[in-house]
Amino acid sequence: MKLIAMITAVAIACMSCAHAQRPESSVYVVSKDATGVGAALAMGGSGHDCQKEHEECMDRCWAGRYPWPHSEEQSGWYYEKCTTQCRAQFAECDKEQEEALKARERKLTFSSIRQAIDWINGHKGEVTLGTVIIVGGAAFALGINPLGWLVLIPIAATAA
Repeated sequence: MKLIAMITAVAIACMSCAHAQRPESSVYVVSKDATGVGAALAMGGSGHDCQKEHEECMDRCWAGRYPWPHSEEQSGWYYEKCTTQCRAQFAECDKEQEEALKARERKLTFSSIRQAIDWINGHKGEVTLGTVIIVGGAAFALGINPLGWLVLIPIAATAA
């Protein structure tokens, strides 16, 4: 009986050390104003609005169709020409945006919470809500609290 009690005590002691590390419990206020978060990413990070450029291309091309063809019914081939030409321009713009985003992607890892907050405040346009930020081995997500403040919310502890 003593042997069973001793084995049970050792097993319980060993299992209590094997639990997962609990996430950080503090929420950190980054800013009391979330304005501008993700602003640079809205244009793909390259500073171009591809959709707007595509629409302007179509307008320019379509405006040059008259006097030939003379009517809307006869202009189908010209519309196809504009669509093909502007679609190629749009694809190039989209490709540039993807390359710009890949170049800017990096793991956001900081050694202190103050360093992370300072960096985020200076680069609000480069991050979006839900961005994962690692601070001293703990993972945080960028979010907005009910007051509209930009905050770092703990999500998990990571291996250092």
